[in-house]
Amino acid sequence: RALQKVGYEYALAENGLKGLALYSSFKPDIVLVDIRMPEMDGLQVLEKIRSNDPDALVIVMTAYTDMETTISAMKLGAYDFLSKPFNIDECLLLISRGLSAHRNTKKPEIGVMAPKSSALKGNSPAMQEVYKTIGKVSGEDVTVLVTGESGCGKELVAQAIHYNSKRSHKPFWAINCTAINESLMESELFGFEKGAFTGAVASKCGMFELAQGGTIFLDEIGDMNLEMQAKLLRVLEEREIVRVGGNRRIKVDIRIIAATNKNLRKLISEGLFREDLFHRIKVIEIRLPSLRERVE
Repeated sequence: RALQKVGYEYALAENGLKGLALYSSFKPDIVLVDIRMPEMDGLQVLEKIRSNDPDALVIVMTAYTDMETTISAMKLGAYDFLSKPFNIDECLLLISRGLSAHRNTKKPEIGVMAPKSSALKGNSPAMQEVYKTIGKVSGEDVTVLVTGESGCGKELVAQAIHYNSKRSHKPFWAINCTAINESLMESELFGFEKGAFTGAVASKCGMFELAQGGTIFLDEIGDMNLEMQAKLLRVLEEREIVRVGGNRRIKVDIRIIAATNKNLRKLISEGLFREDLFHRIKVIEIRLPSLRERVE
């Protein structure tokens, strides 16, 4: 009724199967699909529509705003998410914005469905935005920076990105940059050769080798010293490491997700963090709201 009132032409289907049949004949500019439906749920409808028409614009509507559903929908290429009950004006604004964006650019297909469990909880609007971003970046092999206060769940975001990515069958390694002595950080990350220092009785792989093909999570990267920052930057640029005490270059295939509770731009201005490294790790930034911002 609301769509009709503002002048849109519409077609209505009572379930997923009828919706798919109607899609091919009606050829809509935008689709609104519920999640819970008889015969075929909304994610299956979304997947079918997107597989047949990669440029299809689909908005998913649901009262079940859990993380897995949202991430799965975004990975399957949903344009956006409407949490029920929603305001009609909000819905109309989203449709208008979607149609405008669709006219200006074609949206690329986003990965395939690979839902994984996570300890991330919450269905507040703030967390819905986080879930949407996780769903979008999971399929893209880019470096991600997660920002937020201590204890708000930054490592859980990193895990959710990893376990919903094409690297999910490979290792996820986490290291806290404040918990490891500066002198040990290099050998922990890059490994060392036998005899490299006192006590190095045998060669040892570092985290970058052990995580080959997977993801490394660098927690509290704002506390990493400048010397290690320079070495990390070189790894990001060259995609290879040299063990401590060694001279052999070892190729590494890893994705880096970094996190911090500090203002990195302020650290840059104080000369405590490298600006070139900042731009390397912040290809995508996910700001995780504090718990008081998502009391739900």
